[in-house]
Amino acid sequence: MHVPVLDPKIVGEVISELRRRKGLSQEVLSGLADIGRTHLSAIENGSRKPTLETLYSIACAMEMKLSDVVAEIEKKLV
Repeated sequence: MHVPVLDPKIVGEVISELRRRKGLSQEVLSGLADIGRTHLSAIENGSRKPTLETLYSIACAMEMKLSDVVAEIEKKLV
């Protein structure tokens, strides 16, 4: 039986891509999301997995719905 795994590299790539599309620096996005810039950097490079609460904060800071961010992640997982 295949057990699906949420690849943190893909999650990070999607967040980074969305951030760039919005024209935001890591510094600005991390401030808006109330997380440390080094934490955001670690998420974007795939070395840390964001909690659901952190992912929600990032989505809100980018003025996006959490479900839209998750949908973008799911597209890359297929």
